[in-house]
Amino acid sequence: MTILPIDPTANANPVALLDFLEQCRAMAVAINRPRLVSITLEVPALDPLAVLELIFEPNERHFYVERPAENCALAGAEAVLEFSARGGQRFADCQRFIDSTLADAIAVGDQTAPFAGPHFFTAYSFFNDTEPGEPFESAGIFVPRWQVALANGRTTAVANFIVTPDSDITALTKKVWHAHQKVAEAASPGMGKSTLPRGLATRATATAGYRAAVSRALELIAAGEFHKIVLARAIDFAAPDAVPLHPLRILNGLRQRFADCYSFSLANGRGQSFIGASPERLLRVRDRRLLTEALAGSAPRGASASEDAALGATLLHNEKDVREQRHVLDSIRRRLEPLGLKLTHPAQPGLRKLANVQHLHTPVEAPLPDGVRLLDALARLHPTPAVGGTPREAAVARIRELEGFPRGLYAGAIGWIDAHGNGEFFVGLRSALIDGPNARLYAGAGIVAGSSPEKEFEETEIKFRAIRDALLG
Repeated sequence: MTILPIDPTANANPVALLDFLEQCRAMAVAINRPRLVSITLEVPALDPLAVLELIFEPNERHFYVERPAENCALAGAEAVLEFSARGGQRFADCQRFIDSTLADAIAVGDQTAPFAGPHFFTAYSFFNDTEPGEPFESAGIFVPRWQVALANGRTTAVANFIVTPDSDITALTKKVWHAHQKVAEAASPGMGKSTLPRGLATRATATAGYRAAVSRALELIAAGEFHKIVLARAIDFAAPDAVPLHPLRILNGLRQRFADCYSFSLANGRGQSFIGASPERLLRVRDRRLLTEALAGSAPRGASASEDAALGATLLHNEKDVREQRHVLDSIRRRLEPLGLKLTHPAQPGLRKLANVQHLHTPVEAPLPDGVRLLDALARLHPTPAVGGTPREAAVARIRELEGFPRGLYAGAIGWIDAHGNGEFFVGLRSALIDGPNARLYAGAGIVAGSSPEKEFEETEIKFRAIRDALLG
């Protein structure tokens, strides 16, 4: 990526923008190829979700992720570049798309600012290949036309656009300047509240046979086919009077309830959105250092401090849950060590306490060796035993048969990568597919020897409650 020494803040006017874009067109002519151009500005404090809601269009791509407890949020919308892939090479194919895009990219502005420069928003389905008719690709990636981020008390706005050798620079200047003005309007005190509708959802249908599927999985475990398998349920809802459900309105409720989770929304540009509040980081890379985690085993939260502590202590000493969590940790080590990563982690798991559930949790860290990139690690980690099973190949091969519905992005890998190779991915859990007035909710549980079909059903009910409460308002 070419970084030009131009301060866009000091030249924030249409004339200077026109001159800059003329330079970019000359650079596109020099290589006879389109170039991605990215302008980064620091702007007054604003809420990225509010900005996204203000300009929300159901038929445009968007991406949103926030961890309220970390005061960190990232939003992007409208694709200027997009790419899709499928099959076992989908991670490598996406890396090649990123590399080729950045090779011809031009950036201005403070590239050390939080979330500066172009970002690649991407999602990978649980399976390498999706089924016909599913709303999201098995691997989808896009660069947004605009992006707004909040981190460490600073708000950064980024405009991305394509300049070709024959671009109409005058028209492009008007378009970019208009986008700049929209962000300025969003940052103003008079933005006000959105009047976009929100419907109340009611239960329509539910997938059946979950207890029977768990019983069958236990038979397969006893026969030695695998040690663990994760089985999910899906519940369908429909809004009364076919009122469209607004994904960002639901998301706002999720982020208020679950500050320690990744509140997220991903839209495919064809009217469907995948939203949720995921408790599980898949991996993060920052300054060549990787962070991931082993998260498995569940218990409810208590109504009082003493009850909560007792439930947590029981979880920490529950042989079935500890064994399930150890399967996840062992798989992470087995998958990443061939890349040359020197992993470090605590000897014993701790507790990750969320608003309505607590899990066994072990953080895992390692420096990235030379030549290893984020998507290399992601390709080896996904799907983890926390959402698939172990051994992975044997367990994953049985999931479609036992569940009876397509997972799509449920338990998939969702996240972003920047121009410097930094990025963060989380697992698509505690989630729902929003399609007009319809919503499909997902929740799963890990099945190991000693699991009870009734208790696993109850665990999924606890996990459903978060997104269901948001839908019901």
